Amino acid sequence: MIVTTAGRTNEKLKKLASNIAIDLNEEYIPRQKVSIQSIQQLTKEDVLVVGKNRIELYMVSHNEPIFFHPNSSMFRIKRLLQGTYDPFVEACKLDEGMTLLDCTVGLGSDSIIASYKVGHTGSVISIEANQILAYLVQTGLKTWETDIPEMNDAMRRITLLHSNFQDYLKQCPSKSVDVIYFDPMFEEELKHSQGISGIKALAIYDTVTKHDIEEAVRVARKRIVLKDHWKSERFDMLGFKPIRRKTASFHYGVIELENK
Repeated sequence: MIVTTAGRTNEKLKKLASNIAIDLNEEYIPRQKVSIQSIQQLTKEDVLVVGKNRIELYMVSHNEPIFFHPNSSMFRIKRLLQGTYDPFVEACKLDEGMTLLDCTVGLGSDSIIASYKVGHTGSVISIEANQILAYLVQTGLKTWETDIPEMNDAMRRITLLHSNFQDYLKQCPSKSVDVIYFDPMFEEELKHSQGISGIKALAIYDTVTKHDIEEAVRVARKRIVLKDHWKSERFDMLGFKPIRRKTASFHYGVIELENK
């Protein structure tokens, strides 16, 4: 991968892009008014573009740039502020002061909602296996500004780690997290889910296995929640009780632990 700056740049952006290249162990190339397409044709590499307001990844194999954005969490937090229902919050039974481990963060929408619900006394740790996606989301969570102060605070409180969730779960103490959440890439594609279309090229397509769930049962105190396509057989295969929602393209499944 090549790291460079946006077309309109300055010394501060050049320094930032150079530092990001060092952090990611990638090559920095000065932009010098050369187009992204020309850089790709010359290097045959993906290009990470550092701009004033955001960082964008231009992949050789993908037409549109990939960048962090809050996606559905924006309107979902507005609804929660108005006191309305959110199916993810209900499935996880989130409340002030709880801890949640998001094993498959993606662009972070559910992590943002969870962070908002658990508040300053709770915590959310989010795991992303792809290094570049983890960097984009981690940076976005720290810098993205909305007109909703509660949402900005929620984003800043999330701890995002570059790891695969299997390794992370292994090193977690038993009964150390209230809720563990899985949102793997669906086996069936959601035709109208534009929010994830940009990250599909970066996604790690690891499935969730019975062994992973056994580890999650060891680590979680209250419950484990799985989000999956409405046609998915993983709920039954992995022992989740599905919460079926009429007309919804995906459902949540829950393993309750408090009474076990």
